[in-house]
Amino acid sequence: MKKEIKKYPEKNDTIDAVNEPFALYLSSNTTLNFMNTFISGFTTPIYKLTSFEKMKLLNVGINKQSLEQFKAKVQLDYDKLAQALSVTRATLINKKANEIYSENVSEKIVALSDLYSYGYEVFEDVEKFNSWMFVPNQSLGGIKPFEIVDNQFGREEIKNLLGRIEYGIYS
Repeated sequence: MKKEIKKYPEKNDTIDAVNEPFALYLSSNTTLNFMNTFISGFTTPIYKLTSFEKMKLLNVGINKQSLEQFKAKVQLDYDKLAQALSVTRATLINKKANEIYSENVSEKIVALSDLYSYGYEVFEDVEKFNSWMFVPNQSLGGIKPFEIVDNQFGREEIKNLLGRIEYGIYS
């Protein structure tokens, strides 16, 4: 079987990480539309970035256009997305396409994108992971993963659960 070779971005290419959170790869001299940064010398999925690298992503912030693409990818309406980000619906809607969200909101968007990025890699299927987020999970005490995605500790618990799934531990 012939393995498909991924083409990584060239200098001055634009990647939209929100649209493809599971396929976000950074390379040197890459300009990111969603998570603007310059990370030299390697390529890596977003959920594997260090905390310092993610802080660099927040320096520019996240614009509404990128959030719209993320929203479509994860199949959430504004009400659900606002719930997941612990912000009001108006906060998300009342921006123009290129307007940047506050640092606080941008950080929440990056954290949620990070979680979805990891989930997509573990499940290897966008639709299955999106559905899994809304199914009660015995390992979470019967709670749907999406119900606890609105804070850092809930996202950590979901990531731990995804880690167990990734390594084949009954979860």
